Amino acid sequence: MKEKSKSTAEEGLTRRSFMKGGAGAVIAASCLHNLRASPSMLKAHVFENAAAKTYICPPCGLPCDKLTFDKPGNCPNCGMTLVPLDGEGGPPKVAILVFNGAELIDFAGPWEVFGTAGFLVHTVAETPESLTLVFGQKMIPDYTFENAPKAAILLVPGGGVFGYLKNEKLIGWIQDKSKQVSHVISVCTGAFLLGQAGLLSGQKATCTSGMIEDLAGFPNTQPVYGVRYVDSGKVITTGGLSSGIDGAIHLLSKMLGKGEAQRVALAMEYRWDPDAKWARSAMADKYLPAKLKGAEAKIISTEGDTDHWETEFLVSQPGSSVEIVALLRQRIAAHTASGGMYKPVSHMRGAPVLSTASANDSKIRWKFTDDQGRDWSGLGLVEPAPDDKSKFIATLKIARQS
Repeated sequence: MKEKSKSTAEEGLTRRSFMKGGAGAVIAASCLHNLRASPSMLKAHVFENAAAKTYICPPCGLPCDKLTFDKPGNCPNCGMTLVPLDGEGGPPKVAILVFNGAELIDFAGPWEVFGTAGFLVHTVAETPESLTLVFGQKMIPDYTFENAPKAAILLVPGGGVFGYLKNEKLIGWIQDKSKQVSHVISVCTGAFLLGQAGLLSGQKATCTSGMIEDLAGFPNTQPVYGVRYVDSGKVITTGGLSSGIDGAIHLLSKMLGKGEAQRVALAMEYRWDPDAKWARSAMADKYLPAKLKGAEAKIISTEGDTDHWETEFLVSQPGSSVEIVALLRQRIAAHTASGGMYKPVSHMRGAPVLSTASANDSKIRWKFTDDQGRDWSGLGLVEPAPDDKSKFIATLKIARQS
């Protein structure tokens, strides 16, 4: 095998020396394992285009990336399996749509999953200009809609997507790309871009908590609550943020098997449980006010699960337990556990039923029924703060009745 070009000695660090270091060794071992470990992996990574004349190492930002070769094989510098320069064949490729306001973890988490599995990941944007992500991170996309290479997977993250729902070029690219790939996966509000592209019609789908309700606005789309991801075949939608990691590992298990998915999760030091029931949208806190409107208060703690929740507030104003209890009664009576931005949907059947008020009462009790017909009870308690008698601790508890 003949190198077509060589890096100079002045370029310093080679991929080989990098691989001998700690982090590099881990990356090399992971990639080589992925490309050689099992028959399913070998089948996924077989070179389909033997006629390609130019091959390169999978990119990692090191000088070795500048080498080209005239036949398939392994890089003599680092041992990584070479891939065709024209993008045909080689490991599965993942195209990630990026845009201004994209949520970083929505695609960084899945990127880590696919990268650890040995897949080749690239970003695609409408233009080649630098992008600003949700918390001010800067990035330059690898490709534009016009020159993006073929891919096996299309990943659509969430974030500030709503300004793009009427972007015909972006939505059109999703439509076209979805026909070319074997799998489409959205994270968080990326599901709304899929819905706008018509990919959720006839599908079950989910997204980030508090906006799942809005998915019903797409034709023949059934919102799903209380899950990390929804697998509808070719299209996978996930909950918000870290849920994208679970969705990506699940997709990996579909493509390469459960064992490979488990190996990748371990390599990432991620506790992956394919049967996990934890989902943000299933938590019971939605039945409690998130904050005490009309009070000067901050949350001390808020914790629970699907069947109970407890939140403690440190209240500075109002300045008496009677006034705070009266405020709690107002907030609880008005709370409907609604979700959705455009057409809010209540997750309670009717209004909560509160206990009778009394002049010196420091407690409040209430009952309600959720949208699944389950009965709940609540307790509110106001006590002087132990470290500052001018302030109060307001505790709100709810529990589902068996």
